[in-house]
Amino acid sequence: MAKLRFTADFDYKPLPTVTIAYRAGMACVVKRECYDQAIAAGKAVDFFRDKEAGNGADEIRR
Repeated sequence: MAKLRFTADFDYKPLPTVTIAYRAGMACVVKRECYDQAIAAGKAVDFFRDKEAGNGADEIRR
């Protein structure tokens, strides 16, 4: 499980007959498969990582 912040609407399909809709702005704990798909699609960012770090490196927020 991982926590994401969605930056755009994203539909996750764990099964062909099931769709879970995540809306932009939501912060949720999701399964790793959903995490990987949303990050790859550019629709979410890791909740605990700052992707806009000033020095170009990822920083962990505390």
